[in-house]
Amino acid sequence: MAPRIFIDGEAGTTGLQIRQRLEGRTDLQILSIDPARRKDAGARAELLNAADAVVLCLPDDAAREAVSLITSSDVKVVDASTAHRVAEDWTYGFAEMSADQRGAIAASTRVSNPGCYPTGFIALTRPLTEAGLLPPDWPVTVNAISGYSGGGKGLMQEFEGDGPDGTRDAFRAYGMTLAHKHVPEMQRFGGFAHPPLFAPSVGRFAQGMLVEVPLQLWALPARPKVDDLRAALSQAYAHETFVTVATNLETEQLAKARAGAAGYVAGLDPETLNGTNSMRLFVFGDDVRGQARLIALLDNLGKGASGAAVQNLNLMLGLDESAGLTR
Repeated sequence: MAPRIFIDGEAGTTGLQIRQRLEGRTDLQILSIDPARRKDAGARAELLNAADAVVLCLPDDAAREAVSLITSSDVKVVDASTAHRVAEDWTYGFAEMSADQRGAIAASTRVSNPGCYPTGFIALTRPLTEAGLLPPDWPVTVNAISGYSGGGKGLMQEFEGDGPDGTRDAFRAYGMTLAHKHVPEMQRFGGFAHPPLFAPSVGRFAQGMLVEVPLQLWALPARPKVDDLRAALSQAYAHETFVTVATNLETEQLAKARAGAAGYVAGLDPETLNGTNSMRLFVFGDDVRGQARLIALLDNLGKGASGAAVQNLNLMLGLDESAGLTR
């Protein structure tokens, strides 16, 4: 019999996209709750324990409550919230993060889906810390912009609404308290001794994101060249399907295309990979100046959320890792 899957919170943005990726698959059976009983703890507990695997698409407190309702030791859980991302008893669900992470996810019954920003940040930095090119105690900065869907229904209604509650803002910077909920996982799984300085923002587009880590190469102890950074990333993801690294030629062509005197990069569009589970990494730099800009391009609702959840679910159930996912 096909494994039974229950998405707790399937009416939300992430839940809807996960369901879309699972619908039509013959290797899974989707369990759904009566919409009128979504807040009924008894009804939820029944489905949470009847399923072979559960995906939690809930606020943090509700995700913790859902886990407490699971009494069956056979139920596998993928939590898309922030609640368990640095919890010791949970496996971090970024399969490409290290050589043994995919196996750890497959063997686990409790997997925490990474945040969208951390997915890009960790993909860019962890191979560099592991290669000794970026010291663990380095003061790292990460700048990023996401589509407004990352803020949930409230922000989506604000950007898409025409009434008094709507907004015409083109861009918003946020996280000014420097205590963003993604920072702990960035620090831990990026391999850093100190929290990175995280500067997130949201733009007037629904989906997609760019995550950037600027580096002063001249100040790094190893004094790496731009090609050293690209080589470390290329080696880390050489055999991956969903995480790829742009070649030197591709990066040069992209940097020069329509750049002009102002240096604009017209081809680096945050919406490019929307609807996919792919992430593309770029290394721009100048060895003479000793500077580099590392950039991750991904769909905040794809590899940054729903796509990653389905990938983790596939691994935990022993199914084709790419089933239901688009490159």
